[in-house]
Parts: sequence; structure tokens; C-alpha cells
Amino acid sequence: MSTDEPRAGTIDAVVLAGGRAERLGGVSKPDVLVAGRRLLDHAMTAAARARRVVVVAPENVAVPDRVLRTVEDPPFGGPVAGLAAGIAELDRAPEAPAGSVLVLACDAPHVASAVPRLLAAGVQADGDDSDGAVLVDREGRAQWLTAVYRLPRLRERLTARQDDAGRPGGSMRSLVAGLRLIEVPARGREADDVDTPEDVARAR
Repeated sequence: MSTDEPRAGTIDAVVLAGGRAERLGGVSKPDVLVAGRRLLDHAMTAAARARRVVVVAPENVAVPDRVLRTVEDPPFGGPVAGLAAGIAELDRAPEAPAGSVLVLACDAPHVASAVPRLLAAGVQADGDDSDGAVLVDREGRAQWLTAVYRLPRLRERLTARQDDAGRPGGSMRSLVAGLRLIEVPARGREADDVDTPEDVARAR
């Protein structure tokens, strides 16, 4: 199999751990502790089913030795830029790409229990014609950064969103527009994220 052919039945993961965390006073959000563990470590647990994991984070954030790492271009360029950087890092690895990619933000400490349901939503099943699965919160809002996407379709969307410098831009909502995504309802606190000091207190 050539490195250009996605491997069906496998999954890689991109964990987005960048951003300025302005509403948290500019602290390093991946290093915020919840239940005695860093937010990044919670995300790594959620990504444990992936064959390979790329963490997109500033250089000052420590990541486990077993994972790949990169930074978005430009720095603090937003989740679409981070996602593009993560997939580019996967492409540099010698293994053939996976058929699907799990995308997680590092600021959702309770999401791990939702990942098996996302994977079971038909994304990797033979004959499934969906483009992925996305977690939906209690208010019906899709959590684009808690999702599984078929890699070929996501590549198409990233390429379509490139500017003259070859950098994908825009919002995650616009990036995934037109994709056929299966909605997976969140249970309990799975969709809760950590953006403010009040969020941190609730998460703890």
C-alpha cells in the first residue's frame, strides 16, 4: 500500500492545544489541572484508541514522548490552522495515513467517554457513506472539535479553504459545511469545555 492510500479501519488523532486562553488570564490552558491531571493529559486519554496522535501546541507545553507534535502556522492561527498543521504532521510520518482522524480540543476534560460512541457511529464501518461523526451538546450545538472525520473528505475541505499563501482559514463551521456528519448526543458533562475560571472550578 502506498503512503497516499488511507488505511481503512484505522484512526489517527489530532489534539488541538494551542490558543491564547485570554479568558483564563493567558495561562497555558493545556497545563491547567483538573482532577489532578493536566487538561492535555485528559485529552490524551480520550485519544488512546488512535494509532498515532499529533498534539498541536506551543513549544513550552510538555507532551508525552510517544506522540508527534507541531504548531499551527501562523501561531495562534485558530483551530482550522491547527488542524491543518496536525494533519500535515501525520503526513510526514512513514506509515500510511489512517482512514479517519479523531479531532479533539484539549479543553474538554470529560470527553473520553464519548469517543467510543463517535467511533461506533458508522465512521469506520464498511459501506458507511457518512463523512464522520460529531458530538452534539445538550443545546443541540455541534462540537466540531470533538469529532471523527474521514480523512480524504477533510483534506478536500482544507484544500478548498486555502488562501494565496496555501494556509487554510475560516472557522471550523465553514470548514465542515457540506460534510455528512452523524450527530452523537453528549451525555452528562462530555461536551463541557474549560474557557473561564468558573469553568475550571466546575470541572474540578
